[in-house]
Amino acid sequence: MKKSNHPSSNLPCIYQQVNKISPSPYDSSVDQTRTALPRAIFFLLFLSVTNNTPCNAQLSPTFYDATCPTALRTIRTTIRTAISRERRMAASLLRLHFHDCFVQGCDASILLEDGPSIVGERNALPNKGSVRGYEVIDAAKSEVEKLCPGVVSCADILTVAARDASEMVGGPSWSVKLGRRDYSTTASFVLAETSLPSFKAPLDSLISTFKDNGLSARDMVALSGAHTIGQAQCFLFRDRIYSNGSDIDAGFASTRRRGCPHW
Repeated sequence: MKKSNHPSSNLPCIYQQVNKISPSPYDSSVDQTRTALPRAIFFLLFLSVTNNTPCNAQLSPTFYDATCPTALRTIRTTIRTAISRERRMAASLLRLHFHDCFVQGCDASILLEDGPSIVGERNALPNKGSVRGYEVIDAAKSEVEKLCPGVVSCADILTVAARDASEMVGGPSWSVKLGRRDYSTTASFVLAETSLPSFKAPLDSLISTFKDNGLSARDMVALSGAHTIGQAQCFLFRDRIYSNGSDIDAGFASTRRRGCPHW
């Protein structure tokens, strides 16, 4: 399958990229733990990320009002169904959106599958085995295509899905500016490997990485806090909760140990 450049595409959002591009496995089945995320962090997360997108000045909340007036309602129904089946999917959709936006903007390039002549972003170390929810975006795209073929971009569907996911698990809702384009030439395995923040990166490095993406230290704190929704894999933080260090609350560490036994 292939994908064309914007609203003209009538293919699912899970596709193979046909344009040549510039050129730590995470196992979601391992022990995991879950905590809640305050509403304010959700708001800061998407206030920052959804503005980091190409041609932002051309975006509008009413972009599809004339061409596909039921698009947002249709996407919302699909997202609600997915989250009702698996509540964790809300966190997965939020993370999928962030990992898309942090690499060259919110262009849906993370959805591109590898093809004979290209390597997409999905198998990059920060994404492989941990980023999920592709099939939910594909389902939303398929439903929208039944109503308005070739009109709504996958990038907009992913952005709207993240907003709806936030609201459906108790976070805020907000007006999403629409009109993003799907770019079939922008996926970059290399940038996905090097641009996404590492969970082990030192503070100075994290601040610099976020600054490179037009985000402040305040934005960085909000985005880091966003990792406390959903499920985190034990191997990512086991060393911290068993370190007995002075920089982690002892009670919090003890609680986390109950779900993550020491090897």
